[in-house]
Amino acid sequence: MNVVVFTGGVGGAKLCDGLACSVGEEHLTIIVNTADDFELYGLHISPDLDTVMYTLAGIANPVTGWGIEGDTFNNFDMLARYGVSPWFRLGDRDLATHLLRTQLLREGMQLSAITRLLAQRLGVKARILPMTDDRVRTVVDTDEGLFHFQEYFVRLRWQPEVRSLIYEGAEEAHPNDEALRAIETADTIIIAPSNLYLSIDPILALPGMKDALLNAAAPIIAVTPIISGEAVKGPAAKLMRELGVESSAVAVAQHYADFINGFVLDQRDAALEPHIASMGIGVLVTDTLMTDRKARARLACEVVNFADRLRPEKLGGCRMDLLPPQA
Repeated sequence: MNVVVFTGGVGGAKLCDGLACSVGEEHLTIIVNTADDFELYGLHISPDLDTVMYTLAGIANPVTGWGIEGDTFNNFDMLARYGVSPWFRLGDRDLATHLLRTQLLREGMQLSAITRLLAQRLGVKARILPMTDDRVRTVVDTDEGLFHFQEYFVRLRWQPEVRSLIYEGAEEAHPNDEALRAIETADTIIIAPSNLYLSIDPILALPGMKDALLNAAAPIIAVTPIISGEAVKGPAAKLMRELGVESSAVAVAQHYADFINGFVLDQRDAALEPHIASMGIGVLVTDTLMTDRKARARLACEVVNFADRLRPEKLGGCRMDLLPPQA
């Protein structure tokens, strides 16, 4: 089993953790959005990469879904004593990740190699791949002006009304070669329940990435990030409405319709199944809320088995009764 996941954000990291439980980390390749990366106090910060890495390492903060469990913030308390009001807080242990990443980047190491090193040191067996080693940044065009993503998302708490999104540098960037090869050889490809505009579209904006999906032999399954017209977490639904798109799972399926074979719809939206099926897309209706690790593994197993039903040759999927007890 070779499972490839497109992801960004907390929801995607949770599904990756469920997949690690249900099919095994060693069978998992995770292509991660890096358009959220930014620089703060001279440090290169990769929020989505770190969220996936910390989650799979079992050290993520279970309350927020990002950062490190039990972390302290003494460094930022000291900054406050100097009269600085930081809008993006970094935990003391989390800070070590950014210090080491920044140093290695300055020494000429690529982000992909650094991510592999950091993940291995934390005991993560899955392949975590930045979508590119080049600089791509999401810029949010709002009624209050242009903002880099983290300013919009964290400092402004995603309140300004969005007019459009710009994936700065995407057209010139080179997609990760390992990611393209993984798509070509995948048995199953999953679009995680991540923000379609802020997490998945920046990956698809890279030259050749969408074509790789269009030419993929594996079934491609998208998991809805929208339930009953709202996002489980974050600004996805608000963004959809501001961009003139209906905030619904149907609109998400339409967004990916060019290349997906299947769509995972939450059971609370079961009435929408015929609308998605009419697009020629297979539909799985289930509980998509990942309230604990057992729910993550259960959903991941259902998604893998759903993909297996959509392929001509069955691979056996995964068995719920074989899920590890710690799930």
